[in-house]
Amino acid sequence: MERPLYFILKNGFRRNRPEAALKDFRSVITPADQFSFPSGHTSAAFMMATLVGYFIPSLMIPLYCWAALIAFSRVVLGVHFPTDTLMGVVLGVGTAAISLGQIL
Repeated sequence: MERPLYFILKNGFRRNRPEAALKDFRSVITPADQFSFPSGHTSAAFMMATLVGYFIPSLMIPLYCWAALIAFSRVVLGVHFPTDTLMGVVLGVGTAAISLGQIL
């Protein structure tokens, strides 16, 4: 459920990555695709943190810290704007919550 929504949003908004949008800006790494909104790494990390944390509550805080570090790294590496990762959080947690509601 998360990947199709991610793909629709990414190709619908077609937001340029920081390197393409900001003059004289260089990313630390080369991104896998052209568009930045939303962050797929962030959405996947928060989706997994939510799902695993639901079934193993003692891991919830460490998992969300791990996912937040992934989101932060995407901005630091220069491949996403902060709002890209914020939407990734919403997408990941939202799809996990919807999935859990349908499963349980």
